[in-house]
Amino acid sequence: MADPATYRPKPGEIPTSPGVYRFRDEHGRVIYVGKAKNLRARLSSYFQDVTNLHERTRRMVSTAASVEWTMVHTEVEALALEFTWIKEFDPRFNVKYRDDKSYPYLAVTMGEQVPRAQVMRGAKRPGTRYFGPYGHAWAIRETLDLLLRVFPIRTCSAGVYKRAHQTGRPCLLGYIDKCSAPCVGRIGIEDHRQLALDFCDFMAGDTARFEKRLTQRMQEAAAELDYEQAARLRDDIQALRRATEKNAVVLRDGTDADVFALVGDELEAAVQVFHVRGGRIRGQRGWIVEKVEDITDAELVEHLLQQVYGPAEESLRGGADPQDRVAARDAVPREVLVPVLPPDPDQVMAWLTGVRGARVDVRVPQRGDKRELAETVRKNAEHALALHRTRRAGDLTTRSQALQEIQEALGMDQAPLRIECYDVSHTQGTYQSASMVVFEDGLPRKSEYRSFSIRGPEGEGARDDTAAMHEVITRRFRRYLQERSRLGEVEVDTMGEETASGEIAPDAPVEKSRRFAYPPNLVVVDGGPPQVAAAARALEELGVTDVALCGLAKRLEEVWLPGEDYPVILQRASEGLYLLQRVRDEAHRFAITQHRRRRSKGMTASALDDVPGLGPARKKALLSHFGSLKRLRAASVEEIATVRGMGERTAAAVLAALGASSQAEGGSAAPEAGRAGMLGA
Repeated sequence: MADPATYRPKPGEIPTSPGVYRFRDEHGRVIYVGKAKNLRARLSSYFQDVTNLHERTRRMVSTAASVEWTMVHTEVEALALEFTWIKEFDPRFNVKYRDDKSYPYLAVTMGEQVPRAQVMRGAKRPGTRYFGPYGHAWAIRETLDLLLRVFPIRTCSAGVYKRAHQTGRPCLLGYIDKCSAPCVGRIGIEDHRQLALDFCDFMAGDTARFEKRLTQRMQEAAAELDYEQAARLRDDIQALRRATEKNAVVLRDGTDADVFALVGDELEAAVQVFHVRGGRIRGQRGWIVEKVEDITDAELVEHLLQQVYGPAEESLRGGADPQDRVAARDAVPREVLVPVLPPDPDQVMAWLTGVRGARVDVRVPQRGDKRELAETVRKNAEHALALHRTRRAGDLTTRSQALQEIQEALGMDQAPLRIECYDVSHTQGTYQSASMVVFEDGLPRKSEYRSFSIRGPEGEGARDDTAAMHEVITRRFRRYLQERSRLGEVEVDTMGEETASGEIAPDAPVEKSRRFAYPPNLVVVDGGPPQVAAAARALEELGVTDVALCGLAKRLEEVWLPGEDYPVILQRASEGLYLLQRVRDEAHRFAITQHRRRRSKGMTASALDDVPGLGPARKKALLSHFGSLKRLRAASVEEIATVRGMGERTAAAVLAALGASSQAEGGSAAPEAGRAGMLGA
């Protein structure tokens, strides 16, 4: 590890202009690339006391052996140069983007003398127009098969085309009129190229022009009594419409936009983008982002836009041919909708405007259809992240490696085949709930999940999260000791219950599985040293000494052991850390679910408690009849009065009480994001 002071530039050497900088290691490899409005101010931040730096930044500056920079004229140039260098050097400490799957594109090779339409994957090639990406290759083939009626362009390989040209006989598609057969001269090379250009325009969203043109020709053919040609044109129009309708209309105003969403944690994130052209979803793409550097969501969005639109900007440099320039500009829409704005949105918009050649707006959708579509994209990102983690956990070899890494990191005698994780959730100290989730062999065992309502010493809840954690661990392991003691006295068998003398009582009922009879190999608590200390104290008070304990802190994903002054740091790409994260996240999700359920029931009960003459039986009858408090609020006095035991006066009192509680909740309720932020971890 190098001392950053050994390669720190001298005072005054670093300019104050915009630019891009590179950190290199002792072997000369570029390990980090960044940009700055003011190079001197930005680079100086790396050479402060290393103890004040973020863990990942500290690791980067300690790995580096030198730093260099390049000045540019504007911040927009710095943005473009940063992307170019990241792509060229692939620095280990920069954000890593990996496609969450291999996406197929519909490609038209306009760079060839006779353009060809085909399915393509992988890196994009110059001189080729791309449309998509699509979820499946068969979707491209279905769309292409429909459109070949109207745009019969070449789809055959170079070998097939050459053989047909030599023999003078077209392939099957030429005989069934799904190819205009330029190979045998049925259509000229320039006419075929124009046909390919029309096909590209249609795929780019200019659909109305072609439908209108075919409709006019159909009407002309019908007027000339050429009904056979009119029928063919009618079928062509229907084929265009079917190809267009394959993409759902999401924005009725014909908007061209890319809608991004981002979901993740400290180490990785899932990114999704919907490409909307002409109001329809024309493609979808996703990435899994590895956060190798300390980065905010706003900075991640900026890097994401570089990742998506950087190739288009590159293709405009160095005298790109006209087809590449058109494709590059088509890749950038009029609107870019993001979950959070990048640190300098004006700079990003100026860069994208230069690529597109027209104004591009980068903004966060606030309301309406675009906000709803952004929420849909976010749900897709959540699913992609969950699927990514499930795939990692679903592999037996990966799970075995994860358990072995945890065993070695925590110094356990054996792999933690059963892991229990605990989390506490509440809203400003009310409706305190805790969760216990169980993972066996690295997979969730949902039948063993348990939830706890925190009671506290006086039945009014715990004073803080550590007291709540102490109570949960105490209750869980006290039950374990009790059930272990009972199992020591009475053995359970599927045939019946064994007595103390060893005789089988044939009429005795079969004992159900005991809820807390199995101890975990490892207890994980969501939190740092305070939560770990509370859990350790609870285990010590009960005399439980054969269960390992650790805590996973969210901020830096540090693993804390009882009584230790420093955390255990697992490698960022460690399978053991991924498993611990998944266990912790599942406990957090389950705790919040139970907390919200308690809160909902509590609000329902409290809303009906103040109604005079409404006892427990009538409350139960009302909720059973209407199913929920929301439906009860929407009911009329007459509808409530039809419930058994209710009268019009009581029904009116119920509605009055619910109306008052609704107004109170509306006045104090925070937005969903705000409520989520109030939930205790």
